[in-house]
Amino acid sequence: MALTEKSRKWFVTTLLLGTFTMSISQSSLSTAYPTFMKYFNLPASTVAWLTTGFMLIMSVVMPLSPWLMDNFHFKPLYISLLINFVIGTLIIIFAPNFPIMMVGRLMEGFSVGVLFPSYQSIILEITPQSQRGTVMGTVGLVMGSALAVGPIISGVLLQVMNWQAIFGFFLVVLTVVFLLALKTVVSPLKIKSTKFDFVSVFMSLGIIGLLYFINEISHMTATSYVNWGILVVSLILLYLFVRRQLRMSQPLLHLDILSILNFDLGVALTSLSYMSLITVTIVMPLYYQQILGLTPLWSGLALVPAAALLSWLNRRSGRLADRIGFKPVIMVGFGLFIIGWLLLLICSGFKNIWIAVVCSMIIESGNAFAMMPATTLGANSLSNDLIPHGSSIIATFRQVLGSTAIVLATVVLGDRNFNGVFLTFLILEIIAMGLVFMIKDTQKTPIHA
Repeated sequence: MALTEKSRKWFVTTLLLGTFTMSISQSSLSTAYPTFMKYFNLPASTVAWLTTGFMLIMSVVMPLSPWLMDNFHFKPLYISLLINFVIGTLIIIFAPNFPIMMVGRLMEGFSVGVLFPSYQSIILEITPQSQRGTVMGTVGLVMGSALAVGPIISGVLLQVMNWQAIFGFFLVVLTVVFLLALKTVVSPLKIKSTKFDFVSVFMSLGIIGLLYFINEISHMTATSYVNWGILVVSLILLYLFVRRQLRMSQPLLHLDILSILNFDLGVALTSLSYMSLITVTIVMPLYYQQILGLTPLWSGLALVPAAALLSWLNRRSGRLADRIGFKPVIMVGFGLFIIGWLLLLICSGFKNIWIAVVCSMIIESGNAFAMMPATTLGANSLSNDLIPHGSSIIATFRQVLGSTAIVLATVVLGDRNFNGVFLTFLILEIIAMGLVFMIKDTQKTPIHA
């Protein structure tokens, strides 16, 4: 389906506005944990399932995204995801108890899990390859900004209203998105009916077990036999899942694209970039509160300069990638990561808010030059029919490694060992820079489904 430039821009704008709102829902609740604990009279470990459960359901449905896009027109699929998210949000707002609230939260996670790979696939497919860097720069702006802005919005709302206002905000914005979607969203791809593979879906549940284990590591001991058992079963399921996908003529997920070097590097680099971004948004507010003595509100506001710079740079880095190529742009990104983490390590002893904010800005600037250019690099090494599979693989890896980053940072942090966290992520990004040098400027012939 041919789109005019104007209709394409409105289409992309609607997708990004919906995605921005749903992305905020992923990161906004951590600020409200104390409020939920008091309201429901529950410990922090239970309330944390509002984020953990959301993340688990989101991760397990991501591999379903390519099948859904093959078998359903995109417009009704997108509108259905919006409606499901809105219903889940209404359930949360009027929930009489925590279990009912969790049902609504899982419904939100389902919509986000399907949408994240889908909207990137659609945007990549309707955008000429010569403009993908610029457009995906805008996508990076939305993802990065939402991750950083979520805790700020919830912090401000909680200062003046009750916790239901956070979800009321989602409702208002998504109602506008729904009305826009009716007019601007189209179904640009042809349907190609494929069989739904229940066995593969069952095996993919290993992702949930793996993520559960990762999130429990910091609370475990050598005798936590149930968790170790979950890990073993999950790894077996994932091994069987991978083997089945590689042997099927029409797999749920085309894992054979992992034989393309540039795609592999795109997956690894976008994940390593996301690890630094999510760690900054979680560790720095703790640093501001525990070391510098700021209030939760001000520690959230201290993230604004970095988030604003990330937003400003994303489109510019995308345009730069379209002009000079992805390898030099990604190299700049990981160079900024290394500089930012190194400065935090060297200067943390000064206990100065302005130095910490500048270092955060440098790290988040690195994300602008690394994450979406690396995603686009991976997509450009694939034929259009495999882009949904590539987007799903990238989104799933990014989610798993993002969760791993949170656990890694939490374990290393321990009792305020911030320098340990800074050093750990400095080493990770130095390793990532080594991967950048492996990027091939010429693309390998894409695999076709």
